[in-house]
Amino acid sequence: MAKVAFVACLAGLIVPAHAEDASWDAVVSAAKKEGKVVVYNMTLGAPYFKDVLKSFESKYGISVESLDLRASELAERIRTEQAAGRFLGDVEMISSTMIEEQLQNGDYIQKLPQIPNTANLRAPFKAGEFSVPAFNQPMGILINTRMVKDDDIPKSWSDLNNPKWKGKILSDDMRPLGSGNAMFSILEKTMGSEFNEKLAEQKPVFSRDMRNDARRVARGEYPIYIPQIFAFTSDLKGLPVKVIIPKEGAPTAEMDLAVLKNAPHPNAARLFINHFLSVESQTIYANAWMLPVVGAAADHASPDAKAFVNAKLLGPAKLADRPAMMSLAKKLYP
Repeated sequence: MAKVAFVACLAGLIVPAHAEDASWDAVVSAAKKEGKVVVYNMTLGAPYFKDVLKSFESKYGISVESLDLRASELAERIRTEQAAGRFLGDVEMISSTMIEEQLQNGDYIQKLPQIPNTANLRAPFKAGEFSVPAFNQPMGILINTRMVKDDDIPKSWSDLNNPKWKGKILSDDMRPLGSGNAMFSILEKTMGSEFNEKLAEQKPVFSRDMRNDARRVARGEYPIYIPQIFAFTSDLKGLPVKVIIPKEGAPTAEMDLAVLKNAPHPNAARLFINHFLSVESQTIYANAWMLPVVGAAADHASPDAKAFVNAKLLGPAKLADRPAMMSLAKKLYP
C-alpha cells in the first residue's frame, strides 16, 4: 500500500503535456484580452527589433508600445517610475549587467514566470530566476574600405595603435556607461592596461550617436569607428564599409528580457518574451548579424550572417569592474 501511495504521490507531481498546453493557452487568451504590451528597450531604432514587434502584433493582435532609450537613460527611467509607484512598463530589454545592478539596488523586476521557449536556449545561455537572455550584441571595428588599404586593415585590436591612425579614429565615448566603456573594460582585461594607454594617445574622437557614427565612416569623415555593433552595419549594405572581427575576438554585451514589477499587462509580457525567443524572432536577429540565443536560429542564419553568428567573443564586462573602469577611462580621457 505504501508503494502504491508513493507512486500516486509522484504521479500527482507530474503535469501532463496537455495540461501545460492548456495553461499556456490561458496565458495567450489573457494576453489578448489585455490587448497591449509596453516594452522598454535600448535598441536605438534597430529595424530588426521593429520587425519582431510587427511579427508579434501580426500573430497575436496585441499592440506593442516601445520606449527606446540608451542604457543609462532606460535604467534611470525604470528606477524613477518604480520609486514613484508609477507602473507603466511591462517588459524591459537591457544588458545583463544592468539587470544585476537592478537586483542589487532595488525591487524593479519580478521573478520570471513560465516561458515555454526558454527550453530552446543554446549553451551557454540559460534562463535565470529573474531574466532570460534575449540576444548577444558583439562589437568589432568598422572601416571605410576606400580609406583603409588592404594591407592596413586592422587584424588585431593592437593595430588601432598604429601611429598612422592618430586623430583618425571615431569612437563611442568610453567614459560614461555604454558600449564605449564596455569595450574599454573588456579590452583592459583582455589586452592589458598598456593597450588603453596607447589608444588614448591616438586621440580618438568621441561621439554618442552610434548609428550616425557608422554612417560618418561610410561618408568618409573617418576611416575607423569603434566599437561597431555588428548588427548596426547590416543596414549599410552597398556602402564602402566593412566590419572587422579582430583575432582576439569581439567584446560583447548580453541583452536580457525581464518582466517589470507590477506590470500592467503581465500576460502580454510573458507572451512577448516567449515570442522573442521563438525561432522566427531569433532568426531575424541572426540575419541582422546579432548572436542569437536559440540554437535553431543560428542554424537558419543566412550565408553572410554566419561569420557573425559564430564569432569568437570576449567579455562581457563585469558589473563589479564598472566603477574602476569608468574612473580609469575618465583619467585617460580627461
